[in-house]
Amino acid sequence: MSKKQKKMLTRIMAAAFGVILLNFVPVTGILRFTLYLAVYLVIGYDILKKAGRGILNRRMFDENFLMAVATIGAFALAVYSKSGDYNEAIAVMLFYQIGELFQSYAVGKSRRNISALMDIRPDYANVECDGKLEKRDPDEVGIGSIIVVQPGEKVPLDGIVVEGSSSLNTSALTGESLPRDVRQGEEVISGCINMTGVLKVRTTKQFEESTVSKILELVENSGSRKSKSEHFISKFAKVYTPAVCYGALALALLPPVIEMVFLGQAAQWGVWIYRALTFLVISCPCALVISIPLSFFAGIGGASKAGVLIKGSNYMETLSQTKYVMFDKTGTLTKGAFEVSAVHHNELEEEKLLEYAALAECASSHPISKSLQKAYGKEIDRNRVSDIREISGHGITAVVDGHEVAAGNDKLMKKLGLKYHECHTAGTIIHMAIDKKYAGHIVISDVVKEHSKEAVAELKKAGIKKNSHAYRGFAESCRADGKNFGNRSSVQ
Repeated sequence: MSKKQKKMLTRIMAAAFGVILLNFVPVTGILRFTLYLAVYLVIGYDILKKAGRGILNRRMFDENFLMAVATIGAFALAVYSKSGDYNEAIAVMLFYQIGELFQSYAVGKSRRNISALMDIRPDYANVECDGKLEKRDPDEVGIGSIIVVQPGEKVPLDGIVVEGSSSLNTSALTGESLPRDVRQGEEVISGCINMTGVLKVRTTKQFEESTVSKILELVENSGSRKSKSEHFISKFAKVYTPAVCYGALALALLPPVIEMVFLGQAAQWGVWIYRALTFLVISCPCALVISIPLSFFAGIGGASKAGVLIKGSNYMETLSQTKYVMFDKTGTLTKGAFEVSAVHHNELEEEKLLEYAALAECASSHPISKSLQKAYGKEIDRNRVSDIREISGHGITAVVDGHEVAAGNDKLMKKLGLKYHECHTAGTIIHMAIDKKYAGHIVISDVVKEHSKEAVAELKKAGIKKNSHAYRGFAESCRADGKNFGNRSSVQ
């Protein structure tokens, strides 16, 4: 909680305690009025200040002016009727300030969660000058500059790789847990994390036009995306507030004037002013003004606590009308942790096929290689492996215990001139060849989260008519394009 929020909470507690205490203390007259007025000023001085500033700036008809008029009117009613009941004026202001506190807390928490989850802004860019690397602000790097991105660093600007190859962690941008391999001539976007090799990149965009800058701009401007309900309240207040104020003024002035001029009676000024004040107080839509913005901000704050970023109340309002849901699979329904789910082998035993695959992949730190080694389950003896060669976009060849082993996608099998069996199981397919003979294939797929089934069931209870996931069709298209194992693409 910020200092401003703590200060507001202190004022709310002090005002609430003061009202409760004054209801039990036997004071009357001017002293009672003074004490209640002091409590009122404690809780409402900032609203009165904003209302006064609005009047001076000729923008008076807003929620602050409405709250000020309604509460001052309630005080005036109590004074006029000599009832000494000032509780209503303070209670209205107190509830409004409680709503403001909750709104401020929800917004602040949402922003902190968004900042933590969207920590993708690069701090610097490495620019090579006279054989040395200089760290510069990404804003100062122009288009066409050569920047160097080392392992563990964020890609600061969009560009084209001119030298080197590496794997990039794009999960913060795309949600895809599997790294993306890049090499010379391929495009990279800012916000990714370089995992393995050193890359030299020629920039194609300035920082303010880069991918990461655009994403951060969308998040930071999320508060401006108001829902239809909030837009309605803003428009409603601009029309309703002056209508109520002018109506109350007319009620206080016109009937007494008509009584004097047209009816020849004594004007009952006191009665009509009392009625005008009553009309003013009961016409204040405080609950409406407080509840709608607060409900949206509370929803956004609660969602961000669960790791769901809703970039504006308009999107939340749209979500309430959703009937169909399409899930991205990786990291949503699944863990993004790849495991061997099937081994389809020919004459070679399943355990032996896994052993050859794990040994051939022993030099790689790629998630697919790690999943093969995990499925093998035994210690890797690298002395058994030699002549490891990675064929970009195809797979790996190696010599294991004197046998030629090839592990990769269908393009690798075609390159080696081998016939292979198509696999229709969803996942990443690794075809295996031993001594230039096709030996089978291994299927690697993502692990479904424990609560995915329960979450889908809850969505159906909430009124979702149909849900699906972008998996099978994409998997088939990946296999058709030969994008399974060689380029380490995941099925999403």
